[in-house]
Amino acid sequence: MATITQRTDRTGQMIGWQAKIRRKGYPAESRSFATKRDAEAWARSLEGEMDRGIFVSRREAEATTLREALDRYEREITPKKKGADQEKHRLNLWRKSNLMDRSLAAIRGNDLARWRDDRLKAMISPTTVHHDLMLLSSLFTTARREWGMEALANPVQAIKVPSLGPARERRLQDDEETRLLESLGKSKHWWAKPIVQFAIETGMRQGEILVLEWHRVDLKKRVARLADTKNNTPREVPLSSTAVVILETIPREIKGRIFPVEKEALIKAFRAACVAAKIEGLRFHDLRHEALSRLSERGFGALELATIAGHRTLNMVRRYVQLRAEDLAKRIG
Repeated sequence: MATITQRTDRTGQMIGWQAKIRRKGYPAESRSFATKRDAEAWARSLEGEMDRGIFVSRREAEATTLREALDRYEREITPKKKGADQEKHRLNLWRKSNLMDRSLAAIRGNDLARWRDDRLKAMISPTTVHHDLMLLSSLFTTARREWGMEALANPVQAIKVPSLGPARERRLQDDEETRLLESLGKSKHWWAKPIVQFAIETGMRQGEILVLEWHRVDLKKRVARLADTKNNTPREVPLSSTAVVILETIPREIKGRIFPVEKEALIKAFRAACVAAKIEGLRFHDLRHEALSRLSERGFGALELATIAGHRTLNMVRRYVQLRAEDLAKRIG
């Protein structure tokens, strides 16, 4: 039987009610409430679960704040992911929310619905809000499955998460490729131009290009073997004759990476070249869209493109391939 007692402050004035439950075979449970009715309802609910043998303690979920959970997630889970740096940025975003000092058990769907609506009103893209909420959902799932908080509900599942926005359709237009390569050719960073050319020829991700090592490339068979990919699935990428020429003409070390440059330096050089060439709205990742779209226009099928790009689903292929009507018209005849 639960014990319901009044709570008082140092002056003896009543400030609320406390419910305590002690039952053999279960950990002691207690919680404070503003009203006696709420305390009794909580006690009845937990005792009912104990009677049915389905009780799971909520103590840890009630004692762990979102701030503490984010810190633990960043220590234990984030470092194992490919996009660790980007995820740390999202974790810091959540640390700025007004939910930081709330316990995990106290966060409800309506809290996240208000957070979602405020972000969208602030003109944050639905895709960004989607990814932010999916990160929080992963945290709650991890806490429930791996941190011993089996009774913890995932509040993200109680709300409507904004859908992913339409795929980017940015491709190189008119003479942009020529202007971009001319600008890169004038850069003090010699590796910037061949990296961009290699990206357009192969459709490889930026990270895949930057970690590619010479011993994983067979120029005779025209194949690059990728061991470190975004989805952790090794794959082989066919190299065009132009891609082979690019590799044959750049400075080469016997061992090590083909392009010994860091991501930040590459992005800085790429952006500077776009500015110099007066090209707006182009991102390095758009080169992957460009490469796969060109392959599709040359007749490669969806399964072939998925194999080259490392996509697990054909839906991802559709998000990356943007076909131009004028090019399709040329094939129709």
